[in-house]
Amino acid sequence: MNTLIFNGSPRENGDTAHLIREIERGLAGEVHIVNAYRSDVSACVDCRYCREHEGCAIDDGMREIYRRIQECDNILIASPLYFSELTGRLLDVGSRLQTYFSARRFRGEEPIPKPKRGAILLVGGGTGDPNRACATARVLLRAMNCREIHEAVCIHNTDAIPAIEDANARPGLENIVNFFWGGNAAASSGGDSESSPPAEKSASTKNTAP
Repeated sequence: MNTLIFNGSPRENGDTAHLIREIERGLAGEVHIVNAYRSDVSACVDCRYCREHEGCAIDDGMREIYRRIQECDNILIASPLYFSELTGRLLDVGSRLQTYFSARRFRGEEPIPKPKRGAILLVGGGTGDPNRACATARVLLRAMNCREIHEAVCIHNTDAIPAIEDANARPGLENIVNFFWGGNAAASSGGDSESSPPAEKSASTKNTAP
C-alpha cells in the first residue's frame, strides 16, 4: 500500500494535522505527505507548455510530487475550509495538475496509467458550506486518475471543540482507512466494507515533504 496525502493546512499542529496523523496510524506501507504551505511548488502560470509536451515547464518541487502520484495507490486531500473552499496554497499545488488535463484533452494521452482510490477530509467551523471545497477536491482527485472516490468526510465543529476531541470525527476517519485497505466507497454512509484492515499491520514508512 502506497498512500499520498495532500495537507492543505498551514498549521503544523492544527486540527487537520491531528486528523491526518490518526489516519496514518491505520495505514501500512509508505505514507508520503505533501505539506502545501511548506512545499517548493508555485502555481500554474498558464504557459501552455503541457499542451504539446509531457510534464511541466516549471522546475520545482512539483516534479517529485508528479512521480509520487504515478506510484501511489491511494490519495487523500485534507484541508481546512477557508471561506468554504480549499486553502490557497493547496489550490496552487492543485493547479499544477493542469498537465494531466492537457495530456488527455490536447495530446490524447492518459498520463497516469495506474488507477487510484481517493478520499477527502475537510475540517472547519462556523456556518460555511463545505460543498464547494468537496467539489474542487473531487476534480483534483479525478485529474490524478482516482477511479473510486470515498464520500467526503467533513469535521465542521472546530469552533466549538478541537477536531481530535470530536467523537463524531472517528467513524469518518476509520471509514477512510478501511476504504484505502480495499473497503467499499459507500462506507461513510453506512455501507458494509468489502474488506477490513488486518488485525496486525506492518509498520508504515512515513515521509513528509517540506
